[in-house]
Amino acid sequence: MTANPDRFDVLIVGGGPAGLTMALSLTRFAHGIRIGLVDRRPMSVPQDSRASALAAGVRRVFEALDVWNAMADEAQPIRAMKLTDSGMGDIARPLFLKFEGDVVPGEAFAHMVPNRAMTQALLDAVTGKIEVIAPVEIVGFSGEGAQATLTLKDGRRLTAGLVVAADGAQSSLRGMAGIGVVGHDYRQSGIVTTIAHQLPHDGAAYEHFRPAGPFASLPLKGNRSSLVWTESTLEAARLVGLAPEALALEIEAVMGSTLGAVQIEEKVQSFPLRLQIARDLVGPRLALIGDAAHVVHPIAGQGLNLGLKDVAALSEVVIGMIRLGLDHGSADVLARYQAWRRLDTSMMAMVTDGMNRLFSNDVAPVRALRDIGLGLVDRSGPVKDFMIRSAAGLSGNGPRLLSGLPI
Repeated sequence: MTANPDRFDVLIVGGGPAGLTMALSLTRFAHGIRIGLVDRRPMSVPQDSRASALAAGVRRVFEALDVWNAMADEAQPIRAMKLTDSGMGDIARPLFLKFEGDVVPGEAFAHMVPNRAMTQALLDAVTGKIEVIAPVEIVGFSGEGAQATLTLKDGRRLTAGLVVAADGAQSSLRGMAGIGVVGHDYRQSGIVTTIAHQLPHDGAAYEHFRPAGPFASLPLKGNRSSLVWTESTLEAARLVGLAPEALALEIEAVMGSTLGAVQIEEKVQSFPLRLQIARDLVGPRLALIGDAAHVVHPIAGQGLNLGLKDVAALSEVVIGMIRLGLDHGSADVLARYQAWRRLDTSMMAMVTDGMNRLFSNDVAPVRALRDIGLGLVDRSGPVKDFMIRSAAGLSGNGPRLLSGLPI
């Protein structure tokens, strides 16, 4: 029987993909420790059919954690990425840049995985190995001393050597720790839904750059695709308010009928877009991962991938200390995590922010220059290979999990 039922080795706040993957990594490679997963909502599998793009490196994380096979049957490989550019009202959709083939032989550079399948696989893998404390509300956090403390609204006080904040862009833990953020509002909204279409996608993802922002269709199993459409906030509100049949016609027109007639399969949702980076990724006995640490523009589809790279890095430094019997929540350990992730996070923020500024306009000279640039990249094999390997998360100096290796 546990001597202190409210004392843990690690407490993870937030039961989304990043939080669940962090819990699974610790249970997989750090035996004999007590892990608590805290969430303000009951733990459940999402009922919608939205999906996320998982880069090859992140897929290898799931392989190393023995959970990929549980979601692989529903995963759709992305075999090609086609980028087009046009001005407002243009009928033509000229193709300026295309990536196709495998990132390494036999391995697609990304997969589209339904959020439902991913969450179900992760929940099944951690069931019985961690303690779920949900639904509860956290009203206080302290990282002073040898243990961090979470105070719950019901009066309970949970303690742990390390607390991991995976509680989203509006992270309450980040605020309680006094960690500020930098960024700006894009004055854009992202429209997301799932569509069925007449013609097969053949594993190709399309990203069409338009003056208000990119329009991306990402392949799912069957003649279905996940849609991520960036528009001005005002126009997004208009589109979301349309009847499904009317919106389907607008989607088909924006796609240039690339995939034929379209039907909307899922509830259409819209969310504001902003760049937001935490000033620090760590605090006293606290580490931020996922959206709690960074929110970037969806133009490159890297949001979830960044969060799971956080998990790979934090797991490696924490588990190394646990195996040595050392303080896994010490300032030195957290500084190593922050140093490992700060550059990648900052670079991705700059790249996505720059891409959005470059492509979300209809200034003719700018369009001409960017199209020339895209054409040059398309003709340079080594540059394309470097870009796709970087987007796939296959750099040689990353955490072991990103190479599919155990910690």
